Amino acid sequence: MPAPPIQYIIEGGHRLSGTIEPSGNKNAALPIIAAALLTEHPVTLDNVPRIRDTETLVELIRSVGASAEWQKPNTLAIHAKDIRAADLDPELCARIRASILLAGPLLARCGEVVLPPPGGDVIGRRRLDTHFLAFEQLGATVTASTRLELRALSLKGADVFLDEPSVTATENALMAAVAAHGTTYLRNAASEPHVQDLAHFLVALGARIDGIGTNTMVVHGPATLGSVNYAIGPDHIEVGSLIGLAAVTRSKLRIARAGLTHLRSIRMGFERLGISCEVEGDDLVVSDRQTLKITDDFGGHVPKLEDQPWPAFPADLILMFEKMFESRMFFVDKLIAMGGRIVLCDPHRAIVAGPSRLKGALMSSPDIRAGMAMLLAAACAEGTSTINNADQIERGYERIDQRLNALGAKITRVPARGS
Repeated sequence: MPAPPIQYIIEGGHRLSGTIEPSGNKNAALPIIAAALLTEHPVTLDNVPRIRDTETLVELIRSVGASAEWQKPNTLAIHAKDIRAADLDPELCARIRASILLAGPLLARCGEVVLPPPGGDVIGRRRLDTHFLAFEQLGATVTASTRLELRALSLKGADVFLDEPSVTATENALMAAVAAHGTTYLRNAASEPHVQDLAHFLVALGARIDGIGTNTMVVHGPATLGSVNYAIGPDHIEVGSLIGLAAVTRSKLRIARAGLTHLRSIRMGFERLGISCEVEGDDLVVSDRQTLKITDDFGGHVPKLEDQPWPAFPADLILMFEKMFESRMFFVDKLIAMGGRIVLCDPHRAIVAGPSRLKGALMSSPDIRAGMAMLLAAACAEGTSTINNADQIERGYERIDQRLNALGAKITRVPARGS
């Protein structure tokens, strides 16, 4: 029986204070859970965000024969001693795009995999060609119709140039390359923090990978993989969301163990908006005294803030100039209805004139990041806002209502959480 739809009712205008620790990176946890299928030995993962997407992927890996048990709220034990290339549940695959990440591990372990089309956020065309081209260069055959069929008697190392620096294609190619015979070069590879986290996990299992964090990774296979206890790194996108929340509510927040290594471009982007943070040990402190004044480009020119592949400003935090996904910005009409002065120029560009006094409104979240933007807007708005389809927010942000309420926010979740 499907779960009831979730609604957030937010009373805006409250200042927040206190300390909050970001959850584990969802986009690292998903490929790492999938990569646990590469080894027949037990794997224990800590700091796994307990969200709908990870729960769905756990169901999927169980369906191919792996055991997966939550030992603690955020600790997951996986043992893929014997797995099979079973037909995966189309309904589960349709819930999350991360189901495509099972292709690499199942191809490596079983020599074949049949996948229904993956789901995920509807934020524009999200092509799978890069995955298929990489698998084919590693020796697999790929047939795509109403379902995806991949087969390989033996994976072989190759010099692979990805036609775009796709995160999930890089991750799939990386997992397959670990099991391939010979050396694989992955060129034009994505290098986001979650890709690096996956690579470090594979190294901890016993893989040999050079160039982690760069756009060319070299994988020496095949690897003899063992057992490991591994902790997922903090979610840099959630850190960015918390910086924005502190700024719009004029609140002082301490973001504990923020993962400072991966925050340079994010902090630089916020500084252009007049939002600065201080580093204290492993923590990031956002002051309640921000200028919120745009820094002009040299010569007084109007600046733009745009997303690009890592290490540039990430697409998941962008609003004004989104060029990586052509449907992600269509939610701005909800912010306009709240009083925001925004002109949507085309599917990729918006002009924002501030400051604006926002008022509470009725909204519906189309995807994870748009939903979080609505939540931030509601938190600083006058009056009460209602966000329908808040299930989308909870796909990416763990118990965000409870964690923000602990800082002083007023968010009512309907239905209420169980004890």
